[in-house]
Amino acid sequence: MKEFFGFCGGELPYGRPADGAWSLPHILMVSIFLVIGISLAIFLGIVNRTKDNKTKNIVLIVAAILIDLFEIAKIIIGCVGNPNFWRISLPLFLCSIQLITIPLAAFTNGRLKEAALDFVVIFGMMGGILGTVGATQNYNAYPAFSWPNFVSAMTHTISAFAALYIIISGMASMRKRNIVITFAILFTFCIAAYVANIILDYNYMFLMYHDGTPYQMFYDLVGGNPVLYPMIVILLFVLLIIIFYFVFDLVARIKLKNESKNQFE
Repeated sequence: MKEFFGFCGGELPYGRPADGAWSLPHILMVSIFLVIGISLAIFLGIVNRTKDNKTKNIVLIVAAILIDLFEIAKIIIGCVGNPNFWRISLPLFLCSIQLITIPLAAFTNGRLKEAALDFVVIFGMMGGILGTVGATQNYNAYPAFSWPNFVSAMTHTISAFAALYIIISGMASMRKRNIVITFAILFTFCIAAYVANIILDYNYMFLMYHDGTPYQMFYDLVGGNPVLYPMIVILLFVLLIIIFYFVFDLVARIKLKNESKNQFE
């Protein structure tokens, strides 16, 4: 247990060196989580697709509780080893927004619920894949089977699970009238992240520095300008939301057209 949670002390607090990004343990770890998460999303989504919204919502309630419990446990355990761990663990990463939006989707009603559902759909799957398969920094820093990688894989898989479940179960509306609320959720978190970055000298949502991500091309393009660079990052988020709404609406129109054509025939 000490080795799993990193309480061994010394130069190798996890008892073993890091397995490394794209190592067999890395691939095996994320594959297990994603296969289980995606399979559950497909199964539960199909089973609940014809059921009422209250029944569909039970799955989201469980997902919301689990993702927040694991994140809280991560912060508490991290602070045991490092009292300042909370400073770099606030739910202000792009992937971390799901810690708030999944509960919003599960426990609210009306347009706020619809917008939260849309937000989870737009960013959940992307965050789930990037936060598991693409979490190379974690597997370069810790052994594959260790608490940091376990809880990271768990929370990101829940994000991907929730997004896929919402789509398959038919809970996603993607109504254009809710796009303003979706933007409001994004801007609120971006402002909070930017303020936290200034106060804590950190890089939540990559608003201060590219940190080796593809954002580097935009960072280099503006010479690391502290105003232009974060504006570009936020505009990319906005563009993703607009594209997702457009594609979803286009697919829905094509589906409706085909159904009408088949009915007429």
